[in-house]
Amino acid sequence: MAHSNSIEIKEFDTIIIGSGLAGLTAAYHASKNGSVAIITKSQLDISNSYYAQGGIAAVTAPEDSFESHIQDTLVAGRELCDLDAVEILVSEGQKCVQELISLGMEFDKEKGEFVLGLEGGHTHRRILHAGGDATGKGLTCFMLKKVKEQNNIEVFEYTTVVELLVVDQICAGVQAFDFVTGKNIVFKSKATIIATGGLSRIYDRSTNPHTATGDGIALAYHAGAKLSDIEFIQFHPTALCIPGEEAFLISEAVRGEGAWLLNPNGERFMQQIHPLAELAPRDVVALAIYNQLQVHQTDFLYLSLKHLNPELIKKRFSNIYQTLLNYNIDLTSDLLPVSPAAHYMVGGIHTDLSGETNIPGLFACGEVASTGVMGANRLASNSLLECLVFGKRAAEKATQRKQIYIDLPELNIIHVNSENENNFLEAKNNIAALMSKNAGIVRSAEKLNEALEELRIIKSRLPEKINEYNLLKIKHIADICTLICESALIRKESRGGHIREDYRSEDPKLCVHLIQQKDQHFRFQEINK
Repeated sequence: MAHSNSIEIKEFDTIIIGSGLAGLTAAYHASKNGSVAIITKSQLDISNSYYAQGGIAAVTAPEDSFESHIQDTLVAGRELCDLDAVEILVSEGQKCVQELISLGMEFDKEKGEFVLGLEGGHTHRRILHAGGDATGKGLTCFMLKKVKEQNNIEVFEYTTVVELLVVDQICAGVQAFDFVTGKNIVFKSKATIIATGGLSRIYDRSTNPHTATGDGIALAYHAGAKLSDIEFIQFHPTALCIPGEEAFLISEAVRGEGAWLLNPNGERFMQQIHPLAELAPRDVVALAIYNQLQVHQTDFLYLSLKHLNPELIKKRFSNIYQTLLNYNIDLTSDLLPVSPAAHYMVGGIHTDLSGETNIPGLFACGEVASTGVMGANRLASNSLLECLVFGKRAAEKATQRKQIYIDLPELNIIHVNSENENNFLEAKNNIAALMSKNAGIVRSAEKLNEALEELRIIKSRLPEKINEYNLLKIKHIADICTLICESALIRKESRGGHIREDYRSEDPKLCVHLIQQKDQHFRFQEINK
């Protein structure tokens, strides 16, 4: 790899960090009002959005209503959603979906009508799909095409942002590192939008691509941005569980079509736990499976579709069906070994209703952001909708900013030492095992304090000033995990994607957002009801 101490300086009206659906949506809308740079640390088409199987929730059926979608979102969010944000998500979400369709996006239809799926927590069929179980890929590829058609969007692949440049409490751009040339690059801009996705790869079982390690959260936190509710981590209940293999996601829509969860004795158990049985909200199903795993002392349970129409299943879930054949599993006739896997960061960088953070010029959208719509537990298939709605909102407000000329701060020049790559992988794997054991689906004060001590030791071994990329990644991941464990300790209750075995019930006094900020004491913030 090339190494260079020279610094390139580039100027754009808007910078987008990340190339998932939120980032692509923001880039497309920002390009209507100026030049745009998309910075992505891998390839343009690698993101959580791309792998999303479920679909996108939107009110399109005559028997459905905004009120119903709003209520389902609030119920799943365990009273921690901001009502104004949810109303925007649902009402503007319908318009965003219609706008996509008018641009040429095709969702699955039969006899001229949309094929609407049902997923956990929804009281109506309202989940639009594209290519059956490949909606994320369909949407992301569609927006990729739209982005590539815009002449004023420039893409920087294999480039990672290492610092947000904040001067006089205003975000003036970013410092990035180009993996190909080894150069540090300064991108100056009126506005920067973080759309880096989630952090579920900090756990050892995750449905996310390996790039989802929370970079955006760490960057924002160290720049002084507020974080909100990051103790809430959503574990997808049904990820394929085969020793030595990645946790391949078995979409919630599979249960939406009638699949059953069975314990090792072949018995259904969700009917006794929730009126919606297998279609209860994800936090309920994930915890029920976790409890069954403990009772039966096993690593997985089973998902069964044997009682369903095999031809319908093959057509509806063609991607899952074909993938499972690689493991010699037939989706229509075999029992699928499944267990929960880290899937979605529910909290994130705290923003207003236009995606702006407490730092002027710095925005966030998509999974990395905490806009107030997800509460304590995301309603299935609201995530792609949030990318569209708040990606557009962030772009529209970002492009209204005026150019401010300020001197850039002294830069910490970053380089890569390949000898540290193994150190990073070892640290990342150790932290992932630690988080899975001590801050997974079920937590306790004892486990969380143990994790915090281990993380403190990991960070103490790092140099005070870090200018090597692999060591910087270790610090960022350790910092993020520390923040999650600290917030999980503070929230002495069980709610949504945060279960405390030492505080088993919800505490009405804790129906508040938990705000964390660098060099500040944590504080609680009222919910907008």
